[in-house]
This record gives sequence, C-alpha cells and structure tokens, in this order.
Amino acid sequence: MQRTLLICRHAETYEPYPLQPDFERELTPHGLHQANQTGKWLRENYVKIDKLLSSPAPRAGMTARAIAGRLYFDAEKITYNPDLYNARESQLLQILGHLPDQAKQVLLVGHNPGITKLARDLTGQQISYLEPANVLGIALPLEKWEDIHLHTGVLLNHNMAQAQ
Repeated sequence: MQRTLLICRHAETYEPYPLQPDFERELTPHGLHQANQTGKWLRENYVKIDKLLSSPAPRAGMTARAIAGRLYFDAEKITYNPDLYNARESQLLQILGHLPDQAKQVLLVGHNPGITKLARDLTGQQISYLEPANVLGIALPLEKWEDIHLHTGVLLNHNMAQAQ
C-alpha cells in the first residue's frame, strides 16, 4: 500500500528580538502569505490529507493552521506534538511510526535541520535544505506506518518556488 508523507517547513518568521526564546517566534505577514500559497499548492496537488502533525511552536502552528484552511482540514484536528519542536530525524521517524494505519496522506509541519534530513533519509536523495514554507511529497510503500524506517520512498514533487 502506498502512503504519502508531505514534509513542510514553517513559513517565514520574524527575527528574534533580544532575549526572546526561539520557540516563541511568529510568522511575518509575508510568512502568512507563504503558508497560504503552500496550502493552495497542496490543495491543487494532493486534494486532501488524513492527518496533520505540527510542532507546537507558534511559527509552525500558524503555518499548519493556514495550510489547513486551504485544504478544508479542520484546524481542531491538527495534532500538536511537543516532540516535533526542533526534532532530529530519528525522533521524527519515531513519531511517524505511531501514526494510525488508516492515515494514507500525512502532512508534517516542522523545523530544519530535522525535516530536511528526514526527507533525505526517506528518499536517499541529496535534497537542499527546505526554505520557509517549502513542502515536498514522498511516496512510501508501507502497509503500516510503524515500518517507515524499513523503506525508502520516492520523491514525488515539491513547491520549492514558494520561498520567494
């Protein structure tokens, strides 16, 4: 059975002000526009998603909610997992391995460098660091999400041009 993992980096954020924790950074107006454009691109290319996972950091949550609105995905159903904040690829794989098997298309909104490393590991390709609001799709031949670490997927497409 084929499953699709969509990996998205949060959109553009404000630079941190002195003593502001990294976690608290929010999207700029341009970042919100980027997130909406990414949502539009996802709607045109993937139609719907079954599960949306997001880091709880404001910049990732704002990105996830903007995309959810474009995909007609109920924002109340977004799963905010604290372990996604600045997670390494091994942590991301562990989280994905616990997804329900009925989820066929999953969107993950997170942070570099972990999400880019995850995409590289899952495809075996040298992928450039995801820029703000970039998303890519990976087709994975999985019966169950728990087998994600055993397979290499195929890079489907991406919206790298959205970073402007």
